[in-house]
Amino acid sequence: MNEPAASVNSPAQAWQTLHEGNARFVAGESSHPNQDASRRSSLIHEQNPFAVIFGCSDSRLAAEIIFDLGLGDAFVIRTAGQVIDDAVLGSLEYSVATLGVPLIVVLGHDSCGAVTAAKRTVDTGEMPGGHIRNLVERITPSVLAAQRNGFTEVNDMVVEHTKQTAEQLVESSQIIAAAVEEGRTAVIGVSYKLAEGAADLVSGYGALVHPAVQRTRS
Repeated sequence: MNEPAASVNSPAQAWQTLHEGNARFVAGESSHPNQDASRRSSLIHEQNPFAVIFGCSDSRLAAEIIFDLGLGDAFVIRTAGQVIDDAVLGSLEYSVATLGVPLIVVLGHDSCGAVTAAKRTVDTGEMPGGHIRNLVERITPSVLAAQRNGFTEVNDMVVEHTKQTAEQLVESSQIIAAAVEEGRTAVIGVSYKLAEGAADLVSGYGALVHPAVQRTRS
């Protein structure tokens, strides 16, 4: 069985491993690594994930499946619309400070219901009730930023929200920012297409060389 985490030590290697796993998934050739009894037994006392994936809770966005991963490969955090709160930041900081994960992936996707709800609120002025209101309020700045840049479609707003969330992680956490500045960790934004199954890099901070990464922190 493949063991992708075994030789992954840098942000670039981590993204390459995820990218290759996603390519297998898109092609219908997933290898389902690290899912046997031996792997399960090896993880009883410790874990060494090579990536932390902070994605939307949408049932169509199962990170381990779309990146063809197994047990112990990824530390996964999910909220509707990949909305940040203190628990999310604490979990991400734990993955960086304690587990030494070299890559944080912010994973958004097209046709996102949470972003759609935020767009509807901006368009109509009608705020949803309950705690859904909190989600919408946190996503609204991304919707407004997309509109200022001339984008009116939900999927363009999803990409903007993914970029904004990646930026917010670096700006909100001294632990993550220090890891990025020291080259120990990179933070990237990735947008997933439901129809194709492809996960594309849209933004990034840190020591990750890729033409799609336009914004970096030095």
